[in-house]
Amino acid sequence: MTARILIVEDDPQIRELLRVNLQHAGFTPVCCDSAEAASAELQLRLPDLIVLDWMLPGRSGIEFAREIRSHSRAADIPVLLLTARAQEGDKLQGFETGVDDYMTKPFSPRELIARVRALLRRAAPETTQDPLEFAGLRLEPETLRVFSHGTPVDLSPTEFRLLQFLMRHPDRVLSRALLLDRVWGDNVYIEERTVDVHIRRLRLALTPGGHDRLIETVRGGGYRFLPQ
Repeated sequence: MTARILIVEDDPQIRELLRVNLQHAGFTPVCCDSAEAASAELQLRLPDLIVLDWMLPGRSGIEFAREIRSHSRAADIPVLLLTARAQEGDKLQGFETGVDDYMTKPFSPRELIARVRALLRRAAPETTQDPLEFAGLRLEPETLRVFSHGTPVDLSPTEFRLLQFLMRHPDRVLSRALLLDRVWGDNVYIEERTVDVHIRRLRLALTPGGHDRLIETVRGGGYRFLPQ
């Protein structure tokens, strides 16, 4: 899954610079020019990371960061703060507000991309592009391909995302509600039995290589991926 990055920056040139570089790096950027617009976007869909300017019209980036950390749905989203303020006291104020990283303007786009990737690795390993492999079952996020003992497995995009999330969390019992939230998206309203339908299709696709046995049904709990 491609990481979705929310850019909150009122300067159109810097906003476009961020959008282009993040898109070229393989991310999905979404742009807002104010804290108010970003708040509305968070109600629609949660991003994987927020790149936030300190000096915004209306509410400042610091005030918005404080709001994010107090919001139960968005509290765990990594925040990278951008600002022209370079004093140590300013940096401390940003970190005390709850931001995860801090960059001063002007900034290097390459360094910003590296910091974004580092934050995503710490916060959400499932958004990285590293291949996953267990017991001869290999999933390649970058090429969107799955192999069972070297043989390609034909999966739908949803089945691919579902398998990826299961493989990213081996030995954990994952509820249907959690799978709906992380695979389909928290703004999608569908029934939990949809998960069962896709699990059944996923198992069917993995059956020829014997990897259907790696997906265990946990009665009253959900599903678990068995790495052995």
